[in-house]
Amino acid sequence: MPSELSTYVSDTTPGRGALLPARSWLHSDAPSRSLNGPWRFCLSPTASTAQDFAAEDFDDRGWDRVPVPSHWVLQGDGAYGRPIYTNIQFPFPIDPPHVPDENPTGDYRRHFDIPADWLDSGRTVLRFDGVESLFKVWVNGVEIGSAGGSRLAHEFDVTSAVRPGDNVVAVRVHQWSAASYVEDQDQWWLPGIFRDVTLLARPSGGIDDVWLRTGFDDGRGRIVPEVTADAAAFPLTLRVPELGVEEIWTTADDVVPLDVAEVEPWSAERPRLYDATVSSAAESIALRLGFRTVEIHGDRFLVNGRRVVFHGVNRHETHPLRGRVFDEEHAREDLARMKRFNVNAIRTSHYPPHPRLLDLADELGFWVVLECDLETHGFDTVDWAGNPSDDPAWRAAYLDRIQRTVERDKNHPSVVIWSLGNEAGTGSNLAAMSAWVHARDSERPVHYEGDHTGEYTDIYSRMYASVPEVERIGTDSTGPALLHCTPAQSARQRAKPFLLCEYAHAMGNGPGGLDRYEALVHAHPRLHGGFVWEWRDHGILASAPDGTPYYAYGGDFGEVVHDGSFVMDGMLLSNDVPTPSLHEFKAVVQPIRFVFDAGHVTITNLRHSADTSDLRFHWRVEHDGALADRGELEVPVLTAGESREVRLPKIVASHDAETWLTIDAVLAAATDWAPEGHVTATAQLDCSLPRPLPAVRPRAGWQPHGGALTLGIAEFVDGSLTRLAGRAVTGPRLELFRAPTDNDESASDDVENSDAAVAGVSHADLWRRDGLHRLTSRRISTEHSAGALRTVDRVAAANSGLHVMVESTWSLEDDELELRVEIEPSSGWRTVWPRIGIRFKLPDGTAAVDGAEWFGLGPHESYPDSLRAAQVGRFSSNVDGLRVDYARPQETGHRSRLRWLRLMTGDTEALYVEALPDVHGRRPGFTLSRHTPQQITQAGHPFELPGSTASHLIIDAAQHGLGSRACGPDVSPEFALRPEARSIWLRLAAGRSGTTDMA
Repeated sequence: MPSELSTYVSDTTPGRGALLPARSWLHSDAPSRSLNGPWRFCLSPTASTAQDFAAEDFDDRGWDRVPVPSHWVLQGDGAYGRPIYTNIQFPFPIDPPHVPDENPTGDYRRHFDIPADWLDSGRTVLRFDGVESLFKVWVNGVEIGSAGGSRLAHEFDVTSAVRPGDNVVAVRVHQWSAASYVEDQDQWWLPGIFRDVTLLARPSGGIDDVWLRTGFDDGRGRIVPEVTADAAAFPLTLRVPELGVEEIWTTADDVVPLDVAEVEPWSAERPRLYDATVSSAAESIALRLGFRTVEIHGDRFLVNGRRVVFHGVNRHETHPLRGRVFDEEHAREDLARMKRFNVNAIRTSHYPPHPRLLDLADELGFWVVLECDLETHGFDTVDWAGNPSDDPAWRAAYLDRIQRTVERDKNHPSVVIWSLGNEAGTGSNLAAMSAWVHARDSERPVHYEGDHTGEYTDIYSRMYASVPEVERIGTDSTGPALLHCTPAQSARQRAKPFLLCEYAHAMGNGPGGLDRYEALVHAHPRLHGGFVWEWRDHGILASAPDGTPYYAYGGDFGEVVHDGSFVMDGMLLSNDVPTPSLHEFKAVVQPIRFVFDAGHVTITNLRHSADTSDLRFHWRVEHDGALADRGELEVPVLTAGESREVRLPKIVASHDAETWLTIDAVLAAATDWAPEGHVTATAQLDCSLPRPLPAVRPRAGWQPHGGALTLGIAEFVDGSLTRLAGRAVTGPRLELFRAPTDNDESASDDVENSDAAVAGVSHADLWRRDGLHRLTSRRISTEHSAGALRTVDRVAAANSGLHVMVESTWSLEDDELELRVEIEPSSGWRTVWPRIGIRFKLPDGTAAVDGAEWFGLGPHESYPDSLRAAQVGRFSSNVDGLRVDYARPQETGHRSRLRWLRLMTGDTEALYVEALPDVHGRRPGFTLSRHTPQQITQAGHPFELPGSTASHLIIDAAQHGLGSRACGPDVSPEFALRPEARSIWLRLAAGRSGTTDMA
C-alpha cells in the first residue's frame, strides 16, 4: 500500500481544503498585510507527514532564517541544496504521477499580528502568489489546505483559524510532486516560497472580483462590467473621472454594458490608460482601463481594426541572484530596455509572471501573449508515453491552471492572446482548457503551438520554422501540406493568422538571418511576426575556486542530469548587458523604413497605429567617418502605414574619402522608457565617388632566398616575419578555425536548406574531424626580388590529404609595405569552413597592443547574416571591449568590411593597417583578441581562459554565418562559407602621431 505521504505528493488534484476560487489580482483599499520578510526555515532531505512543526507552541528557535520570497537553493551558499537546470529532461525518474522519496522539503514558520477590528466582520484570506512546487498551510496549528501550481496565485480562507493578536502560519513545501510533471519548463528548478505572501481582510459588503472588459470602435469606447459580490455589497459605483463616467448599480441586474462617447485607444505604441474605480460602502477597487478591441478577421489578427506584427521576445522571470523572485525596479528597467530596442511584444514563457509585471506592460505598452503554467516536455524522453495532456486523471489540474491564469490577469489591456502552455504534446485536456477559455473570454484568441493541426486553437503557431517554410505558410497556395497536417488540416491552418511563438534561438553568438524573417512579415499579411527565444540569459552568479565571479549554467552545481549552457540563450546577458544580437534585432524590426532613390528618401511609418509626431529626423554626412555636415530633415507627420518621399540635403562627396549619409529617427521628447534623442531607427546611404581599385604590380626576377631580410618596417628570417614596426610579430598564419559558437556545436537533425551539413553531426565536429583547429604548415619555397619577398606554404592537418596552398607576397610599393595573401584550397573538402583568414601574434613585450581604432562596420561585432545593426564609421575600443563575454566562451569580436585599422598601445598608435578590397570589391574583417580560437575553445567559462601574454590579430577574407542551429535553422546557403580561393591585401605602416582624431 502506498504511504499517506506518497499518495499526497503524487495526487494530481490541484488543491484541497479552504482553497478559494481563482479571481483577479486587484488593487483594493481593504486592509492587507505583507508577510514577506524573514521566516524560520528547516530543510529535510525527504518528505514527511509529521505536523508537529505546525503546532502553535513548536519551538523553532533552533531553525535558520530565510527571506520570503526566495528560493531556498539560492540561500545559504549551498546549505539548502543547489539549483538544477534541465530543458527537456526530468531530474527524477519518469514515473507519473509519482516522485522519489528523496524529495527536499522546506518547512517555514512565522508569526503575524492581526488587529482586532479585522475580525469584526468579513473574512480573512491568506494569499500565496508563487510557491514551487506543492505546499500545505497551517494557521495556529489548524490545517488550512494545500495547492500546486508553482507560478499561480492561491488564496485560502483562514477566517476560522485566526484570532486577534499573535498568530502563527506554517507552510510545508515539497520540491517534487505530481505538479512537477506539468512544470517541466526550460529553466532552473528553484523550490521555495518565491513570490509574495499577503494577508487580506475581506470586509462584509466587499467586492470579491471585478472584470471591466473594454472595446474600441472608431473613437468610441465600450465597458462591459462583471462584478462578483454579495447582495450586501450593493449599491456599487463605477467611476472613470477623466471620461465623466459615474454609474451606480443598485443591484446585480444593473451591472450592464455602457458606451463612452469619446476615448483614446490603448495600443502597445500609445498605451493610453484611464483610472477607474469600482466601489461599495466597504471597499474600493482601483483599475486602469485601456480601450481596445481584439479580433481575428480571416487570417488577420487585429487590434482596434489594424493588423498587429509582433516584434516580440520570450521572457522568463530570472535574475542571477534572486532567481524568479520579482523586483519591480529591475523589471521596470527590463521592460524599458525592451522598448528602447524596439521590442513590442512579450510571450510570458512559460507561465504567468508576477502580476505587477502586467501592470507595467499596460503602462509602458506591450502586446502580451499570456501563457499558462504548463509544460510536459520531459515526456519526449519516453516518446510521450504517459503524457498528462491526454490523461483524464489530470483534467482537473489542467483546467485549474488555465482558470487561475485567466482569472488573475483578465483585466489587463496588454494581454491580447491567451496561451495554454508550451511543449506539452496534445490531447483532450488541452482541448478542454481551450473550450473553457473560449467560454470565459470570447474576445481574446487562444494559442498553443502544439496544436499543429488546429483542432482547438485560433492561431496557427510554430517554433523554429525555417525561412523557406515560413514563406510557404505565408503564401495562398493550398500545398504542400504543412507539418503534421493533412491537406484539409493544412487548409484550415492557412486560414488563420500565423505566429512564430519561438524563433531565432539567441544562444551565444547569434542568431543570424533575422532580417529574412522580417522581410516575410511585410510580404505576406498572414504572417504576424513572432517571439525570439529569448530575452535574457538565466545565469546564476557563482564564484570560481579562486573567487572569480562568473555566471553558472547547467552542470555547474553538480546536477545528476542537466542540459548544460542551453539556459544561456538570451539577447541580454545575465548581467543586463545587451548582446550584439539585441542591437541586430532592434535594427531589423525598426518601425521606420528608409528607401533611397536619386536625391530622395521614401520614409514609411511601419507602426501599428501611432503616427510619427513623436519623432525627429536627424542627418549627418561623414567623410571616412569624420563628421562633415549635419542637420534636421523636414519630414511631415506620417500616419501608421503612410509613406512620403522627402528630398535629401545637398551632399558634397569627397574625392579623397568615402562619403556616407546617415539618417536617424529619434525621440523628440523623453518618454517613460527612453530619453529625448534616443535613436529608434536609422539608415545609411553610400554617397562616395567611384574610385578605381589599385592594381597589383607584377614582379619579376624572383630568386631563392634564405637568411635575414628587411623590407621597410618588416624584418624576416628565412622568409618568416619576426618584427613589424619595431615590435616582435609572428605570422601571417593561415586560420580556418573559429571557436565554435553554440550554433556551430549543435548536432541538430534540422538541416533543411543547409549547405554541407550532416544531420545529427555538428559543424564543429566536422571541423575537428578535418583538423581545422590543428593545422600545420610546410614551407614550399621562399623567394625574393627587388623590394619583395614571396613564400609558398602547404597547410594541412595530421592524417589528412586535404590541404590549402598559401602564397604570401611582401613588397615595398612607393615606400609602403604591402602584403598580399592568396589562399587556394585543394579539392576534396566536404564541409563549410568557419573562416578564411590569417593570424598575427603580437607578444606583449614592453608595450602590449591593448586597443584598436578602425574605419569599417561597427561598433558591435558583425557576421555575414547579422549585419543590419552595423554602420560604416570610425570606432574605437580596448581589446576587452571588442569581445562579448558569452557564458560559454566562443567566437566573438569580428568586425566586417574593414577599411583601416590602428592597433593601439594605450593612446599611442602601434601599427596602421589598411585593408584593400579584392578584385570582386569584397573587404576583409578583423578580430583582435587576447586569446587564439583554440584557447577560447578549451574554456567552458570566461574565468577558465588562460592568462595571456600576447594579442592576436586575425584578418578574415570571409566568415561563415551564424544561423540558429542551436535550436532552429542552420546558416542559410547564401551565408555559408564553402572552401574557396580568397585573397587578402593589406598595407601596413608604423604608428603615426596625430592621426587618432575620432568623429
